[in-house]
Amino acid sequence: MPGDVVVGVDGSRPALRALEWAAQEAALHERSLLVVHALPRYEFDMPLAPGRWTEAENYGREVVAEAVTVVSGSYPGLRVETRTRPARAVDMLLEASDRAFAVVVGSRGYGGFHELLLGSTGLQLVGHAGCPVVVVRDGPIAPRHEIVVGVDGSEYSSSAVDYAFAEAQARGVGLRALHAWAAGVGESGEDREAAVGEAWGVLSRALDPWREKVPEVRGVEELTLDRPARALVRASELADLVVVGSRGRGGFRGLVLGSVSHAVVHHALCPVVVARPRG
Repeated sequence: MPGDVVVGVDGSRPALRALEWAAQEAALHERSLLVVHALPRYEFDMPLAPGRWTEAENYGREVVAEAVTVVSGSYPGLRVETRTRPARAVDMLLEASDRAFAVVVGSRGYGGFHELLLGSTGLQLVGHAGCPVVVVRDGPIAPRHEIVVGVDGSEYSSSAVDYAFAEAQARGVGLRALHAWAAGVGESGEDREAAVGEAWGVLSRALDPWREKVPEVRGVEELTLDRPARALVRASELADLVVVGSRGRGGFRGLVLGSVSHAVVHHALCPVVVARPRG
């Protein structure tokens, strides 16, 4: 996968957590880190308030300088670049996502309604970015040494498995592949047995190619009768990271974000990666 790790910063505490996570990710994968800050477009929207524009510029410089200082202190050898200009934050991050390894954002930033669990920038990114998007929760997270990935056999799920294995290999942690299987009401014993066999087959087909490539990653397969989103959110309590595809099987093809992915990014208790096929 090409590109830098990109992170959006705005001076908020969630953005600082995202910055810390992104710096670690860039160091793990030997990538550069691109720090992005969007300035309010006062020179266009408020031409009679030049003082406010200068204030915004100064604040932007402070935010970016602080970000570079934080990263340099923890990862002195990491290459860090910055980008600041008048624009909507989501537009800058979407533009950068076309050439990025991953885009990282906090679960919320400044502005908006604090009761929302995911800010508008993050929600638009996970639906439209050209690379995996990582949504990082506020607050410290204790290491669990396991990554959880949702598997349903779709091409989007395959992209999630690719990212999850690469992440587990870089971090030296285990991988739990979770497939939610719904038992049919009134199924005969033979039908149920066949359905269970197919469910295990979905997991095996998704994981076997990676097991040959990176046998050092300890993989665990898990079937659950729970709803996919609820099972993944529950699994996030004991995970370092949950990886999902931007869409799964079923639903409406016109949707840019599936219902399971939408629920997980809103409610998971650890960072969430939303992956999609490239190209």
